This record gives sequence, structure tokens and C-alpha cells, in this order.
Amino acid sequence: MSDTSLTPKIRMQNKGKINLEEFFSKDTKIKYACVRQAVALSMENPAELYSDIDFFVKLWKSSNNVFRWVSIQIVGNLSRVDKKKKIDKLLPKFISFLKSGELITANNAILALTEIGRNKPKHLDKIIKEILKIEDYKFSTLECRNIAIGKTLFALDQLKNQTKNQREIISFVKRQTKNPRSATRKKAQDLLKKISKVAKQV
Repeated sequence: MSDTSLTPKIRMQNKGKINLEEFFSKDTKIKYACVRQAVALSMENPAELYSDIDFFVKLWKSSNNVFRWVSIQIVGNLSRVDKKKKIDKLLPKFISFLKSGELITANNAILALTEIGRNKPKHLDKIIKEILKIEDYKFSTLECRNIAIGKTLFALDQLKNQTKNQREIISFVKRQTKNPRSATRKKAQDLLKKISKVAKQV
């Protein structure tokens, strides 16, 4: 889908704080300033962007990689105010991004699913189950796979106290303490210590 085909359907309902039409500005500085502003607003005040959720979902088909990546992240952030449960129906699509084989797409999906898991506890166990599969997916290089695993460890650190899937989490984390990527291995070692400490206190 061409990016220009999205432009006429934009509905500006965010009280003038951001002009989404600037996503398609010919001026690169204006375009990416708007992108950064949208990400920040989705984190700080997602209610201001919720009425434009369909616009961001359509960007998942954009030919612009940055648009696709940030829109995954933004829609995940909007789960905090998703009273219409639109994101519930999008969960399979978020999960499909994990299997894309593209590192940045998968990483943004992991971050988005982490946010959804926090905001929609009924989906948390399913989300944990899906992100734990990341070590089985194919990426362009082994290093990309290990970076994605590192992002998953970050997600598990955020969600570990909210789920009953402790056994699966601990098993995954233990495996990653032997990960060939030093940064990922260190994350796993640190997370395992946190989990062990909590277990002793229970």
C-alpha cells in the first residue's frame, strides 16, 4: 500500500497537539519530527491519539519501514485507553510480527505486546507464551535472533510478577544464561537472580 493512499483518510481529532498529515510531509525533518511526537504522545497521553488508532494500524502496511515500526509501538501504547477493545482483535497480528524474521519489527512487537500485557491482563498468559517462542524463530543472522531474545528478556522482566507462567519463564531465562551474545547472556543472568530472589521471599 502506498503511503499517499492513506492521507485522505486521516481524521484529526487530537485537539491540535499533533498534525498527523505531517507524516507525509516532503520535508524529512518535519516528517520524522511528527513521528517522534506521535510516539511520545502515545506514551504520555494515549487518549489524545486513540481516535486515530485506525490510521496507525493502516501504517502497518506502509512501504516506509520507520512508519511500520513506530505504528506497532504506538498501537501497543494505545492499549492503555482501549475501551472499545480494538486491540484485542489485533492481538494475532501483533503475534505475527514476532515471526516476521525482521529484527526491528519483532523488537517493536515485543515492546508493544509487553505494554498490552500490562494493560490487558486477560491476554497476559497468551502474550508470555508467544514471546517465549522467539528463540525458535528464524532471523537473518544468529546475532539478530539473540538480540530479539534480549528484548524478550526485557519484556519478561517487566511482566514476571503479573503472570502464573513462572516455570516457563524460568526455563527460558536459564537457557539464555548460556546465550552466545554477551549482552543477552548478562540480561538473563540478572533476571534469573531477580526471579530467584522473589521465589525465596514467597
